[in-house]
Amino acid sequence: MEYSDEKKIGHERSDSSISNAYHDETLHEPPIEKTLHRGLKARQISMIALGGAVGTGLIIGSGTALRRGGPLGLLLGYSFVGFICYLVMVALGEMASFLPHKKGFAGYATRFVDPALGFALGWNYLMKYLIVTPNNINAAGVVVQYWTQKVHVAIWMVVFIAFIFIVNLLGVRVFGELEFWFSSIKVIALIGLLLMGVIIDLGGNPKHDRIGFRYWKAPNGPMGSYLLEQVRDGPVAIFLGFWATLTNALFAYIGTELIGVTVGEAENPRRNIPIAIRRTFFRILVFYVGGVFVIGLTVPSTNDSLFVATKSKTGAAASPFVVATTLVGIKVLNHVINGAILIFVMSAANSDLYIGSRTLYGLAVEGKAPKIFTRVNRMGVPYTSLFLCTAFCALVFLNVRSSGAKVFTWFVNLVSTAGALTWMCIAYCHIRFMKALEAQGMSRNDLPYKAPFQPWGSWFALVATTIITLFKGFDTFIPFKVDTFITSYIGIPVFFVLWMGYRILYKSKLIPSKEVDLVTGLREINEEENKYLEDQAALGPRSTLKRMWDSL
Repeated sequence: MEYSDEKKIGHERSDSSISNAYHDETLHEPPIEKTLHRGLKARQISMIALGGAVGTGLIIGSGTALRRGGPLGLLLGYSFVGFICYLVMVALGEMASFLPHKKGFAGYATRFVDPALGFALGWNYLMKYLIVTPNNINAAGVVVQYWTQKVHVAIWMVVFIAFIFIVNLLGVRVFGELEFWFSSIKVIALIGLLLMGVIIDLGGNPKHDRIGFRYWKAPNGPMGSYLLEQVRDGPVAIFLGFWATLTNALFAYIGTELIGVTVGEAENPRRNIPIAIRRTFFRILVFYVGGVFVIGLTVPSTNDSLFVATKSKTGAAASPFVVATTLVGIKVLNHVINGAILIFVMSAANSDLYIGSRTLYGLAVEGKAPKIFTRVNRMGVPYTSLFLCTAFCALVFLNVRSSGAKVFTWFVNLVSTAGALTWMCIAYCHIRFMKALEAQGMSRNDLPYKAPFQPWGSWFALVATTIITLFKGFDTFIPFKVDTFITSYIGIPVFFVLWMGYRILYKSKLIPSKEVDLVTGLREINEEENKYLEDQAALGPRSTLKRMWDSL
């Protein structure tokens, strides 16, 4: 479907008005020889998002949420945040299918809201991935040490960094295919863990003990009591336990939105992006909500071994699934689960490096980062951006010594809010996008993909994510801990300093709805889409086996 300037836009605007509105921002895509290649298929895009989002947040982090919120609080928290995630994803899908450009989230903020917001969002998202990538490399090193400590962990870290660098350097087709298989193994492992949990709960364990909903009843109860000794109020402790699951779930789901960065390298994006978003969300919802439900059935929230596991931080010992098998006398699955965790974190690190390099490239294309980072090789890899993001992986070596481990933890906490801020910005960009469509006489019914539950859905996602983020560090006040408080919230003022600093320096303003550019770049995208469809038609109809494989 094409979107011509004359048919879809309600009124004409002069080139000078666009220039004034954007303060000479670059809206056109770079020349084809200097740009990314569209080589990602729908199955690869959805698996990349799955690989980046479903990871240790479920297989490890859910244990902490269970201990704080109880089985029912855990289920409610992950379900509620899962709905917020859905609203953010469909909002992103509507914008990305209309304008599948190669500048990531920052490009939508620049175009629909204000160049200053695009600057802040882009650097905020980049900072997240400059830190998250070495964090996952660190987790992979510790996971390997669960089996053997004969080889120094620093050597494993070097091997893992080299591996993800080479994969990303080989081009998006190699990266996409490898990540597809990585994530496929992850899906199989998750399905196996869910089935194992159900079988254990129904009595298929060495003790032949049918658990059912036993752990949802007294004395454990369906809801947890978090910080009860400090607040000395049962209902308040229950509420705090539930709230703690919301903050845990929010940061477990964060990463789903990275599908918006893959838009610039997607084949036939107007068709494939909405498909990938729908597939990705429902897979994540099933795995996360289904996973925490099974965990709540098989592991009591007050069990001492769960407390020990959550102190382990990483590796099989930290997983509530291992706690579940240990409680019923199964002793061999810990190594299998540890292997699954290794695949989880390496898949996440691989995706993180990819997203970081593409985010930096998008910033450079818009003139918000040094021009050197716009360079790409013949395979469409932004190699200068990739080199810089890989260099930041060296932060992982802070964790080799205990003195640097605390500093590294501060770095991780420093950017933990970045994902939530990204969700807020996506929702706000979509609100502004819808207002621009209305102001310029364009119907959302004519879009390639129309997000459901709008416009209230994006408003709800924006408000809910903001509230959860503002109160995510409530436990730093009970009692008050200065260092934890600073690292929990410093990301918010950093974001606003970037936003307001750019506004003051470049005197940018909120773009009026009637002046939002809904034209530039559409012709090029239409041409790309038509060429792709012509190439596919020339290949002839797909075989039955090919259609079955793509569906699977």
